[in-house]
Amino acid sequence: MRARELYMKWIKEIEMAVSLTDGQDDVTRFWREEKENGAIYNVYLKKVTYHTLSDLDQCKGHLMWETQKIRVIKAGTLEKLVESLVTVRGELDSTYVNVFLATYRTFATPIQVLELLIKRYKWLERDSRENKERKENNENQQKTFKSVISVWMDTYPDDFRDHPDYTCLRVLETFSHQFIPESDLELRAGHKIEKFQREAACSSDGEIKFQFSIVDEVDHMIDSEYQKPLEFLDIPNNRLAEQLTFKDAELFKRVIPHHCLGAVWARRDRKLGKGGTIAPSVLATIEQFNRVSLRVIATILRTRELKSSLRAKILQKWIDIAQELRQQKNFSSLKAIISGLQSHSVYRLKRSWASLPKESIDLFQELADIFSNDNNQILSRELLMKEATAKFPDLDSNNKILRRRNLQKRRSWIENGIVQGTVPYLGTFLTDLTMIDTAIPDRTECGLINFEKRRKEFEVLAQIKLLQSAAQIYHFQEDKHIWAWFDSVRVFDENECHDLSCYIEPVKETPSRLKKKSASLSSLLKVVSMGDNLGTRPARLEGSKLSLVSCDSSSLSTSNVDSPSQGMSHSSSTSSLLSCDSDTTVSSPFRSPDTCVVRVRFESGPESDTHVYKSIMLKNVDHTHTVIDKVLDKYSKKGPSSNYCLLQVLSDGELLIPEKGNVFYAMNKSDGSEPVFVVRTRQDHDSRTQHRKRGRRKLKNWSL
Repeated sequence: MRARELYMKWIKEIEMAVSLTDGQDDVTRFWREEKENGAIYNVYLKKVTYHTLSDLDQCKGHLMWETQKIRVIKAGTLEKLVESLVTVRGELDSTYVNVFLATYRTFATPIQVLELLIKRYKWLERDSRENKERKENNENQQKTFKSVISVWMDTYPDDFRDHPDYTCLRVLETFSHQFIPESDLELRAGHKIEKFQREAACSSDGEIKFQFSIVDEVDHMIDSEYQKPLEFLDIPNNRLAEQLTFKDAELFKRVIPHHCLGAVWARRDRKLGKGGTIAPSVLATIEQFNRVSLRVIATILRTRELKSSLRAKILQKWIDIAQELRQQKNFSSLKAIISGLQSHSVYRLKRSWASLPKESIDLFQELADIFSNDNNQILSRELLMKEATAKFPDLDSNNKILRRRNLQKRRSWIENGIVQGTVPYLGTFLTDLTMIDTAIPDRTECGLINFEKRRKEFEVLAQIKLLQSAAQIYHFQEDKHIWAWFDSVRVFDENECHDLSCYIEPVKETPSRLKKKSASLSSLLKVVSMGDNLGTRPARLEGSKLSLVSCDSSSLSTSNVDSPSQGMSHSSSTSSLLSCDSDTTVSSPFRSPDTCVVRVRFESGPESDTHVYKSIMLKNVDHTHTVIDKVLDKYSKKGPSSNYCLLQVLSDGELLIPEKGNVFYAMNKSDGSEPVFVVRTRQDHDSRTQHRKRGRRKLKNWSL
């Protein structure tokens, strides 16, 4: 009696949960959460239609409703997560399989997952012998598990490329031979081992160095057609833009999406294997971003005696190249060029900016606005999703001349049937994934793997996969002559850039003024008068700093260049390939009255010119030594916190946080940008302070 009452109560709950309006079909609603040993499930009720047998016999086709109960795993042990790859009915949940295979590396290794799949298969085999009534269902589950392994091998072959032992493939080969000899898994595992071994042998052969005769080399140089070295101003804008897009598209297509995950990306400073690094496909994209931005700066600053009008032509050419990239939907190099033009050493050249025509100023402002940090970079996100699979960009402008040009360009695309691919600014996705990894815990309070976090990460990875297919559309060919020029450009570090910039346009302030830090950049936005020539520089985006990335064999650089003491960034967001900056005036899931996510960087010494940004959760009870310990732990560094100092990176310099201060309340929040901190040794900090003092004396002598 009691059982029937519970059953009727359950039926009523279902009826209430699915009391939907007429005409709605196949509707799913959340019902409740269920817990069992080692797993937590979200339970949904799905209202579907079916025909009763009596109605079918009478050919009436009367429509009836049926409610199905669907369980989706929310959190669980690794074993439960692996079991959920196959439903209890023996069906393949393709959505869950895709999410799991794309994100499992953050909480397990390939061999762990494979061994659990094999363990589950063997358990079903034993259960079928002991319980005949479940044999058919168990066999269906076993077939589906084989399908999961096949999908895994096809979709992520590198998971099985553990050279030189190929442990996963050999375990799979042995298992298949013993338990499913009739399947093709054994044969496929053997073929993959042979293939990987051949590829490894070819790779090692490629490292062999051959000695050539000097006579042969001279003959080759004589026979080769001489090509005069290119000059930057002589290179056609569309030609250079096409080459940048060619390189960016090739690198982006090679990006392995799960390398962008925050948990993987956070370990990017650690070496993997012999000479390898974590996420090499992402690092290659970031390095190219840096190369472009640094060459923008170098071409503008390298000729110190150049007249402002001629230097303005270089500025204008880069703006025009950026517009060509916008037309090609290459947001990566577009962002790199804008970042270079907004760097402190370039942006402060008031006379050069004042020499630009109004159309160029307006165009630069419109391109820079694409990457505004307002509302978590909502403009660039909406634009990217709108144009991701579009045939060509939707260009618009408030300037009449630019609007007319855009319309003419659009007509030519339509008449010639031109279709453009898309290359995104990868930093945006790296920022999102880093923030998800920092803000959402890996495990629940009861120690289960938080799989809801992985679903959120997969949403970002799916966007990357979609855009990679769009990048396949480009058909540009490599021009080695242009890349020879590109590689020949000598780039400068941030101190050299600052010194060159100050030589070109010396600082006008008095020595006493130089000792004071400006509270804003308003002085950089004033009208510049040059005789009869009156001009202005474009308004600089608030919180928009140079977002570059620089990487070496073991680390990635991300820093914001807005002052000579600051680094360059792509963000964890790019080294930052991305710009991780966000407007704090907008509500964010990563900020609350008592906590916030901040970016941090560890500098190992005064010669360190790479800056790796990572993220930590800052609480309102964290003091300086606590934050320093968190940063050291993030970078796998050891040592007492007393040997280091903590500084907040501001738009006009750095703020030293007191040794015993509460960082949450001591940090400067006035500029509305995301807080960025740097940890360096006290010895390094003192040496940098002395260097700045010497620099001020040098500027004083120049001004005199």
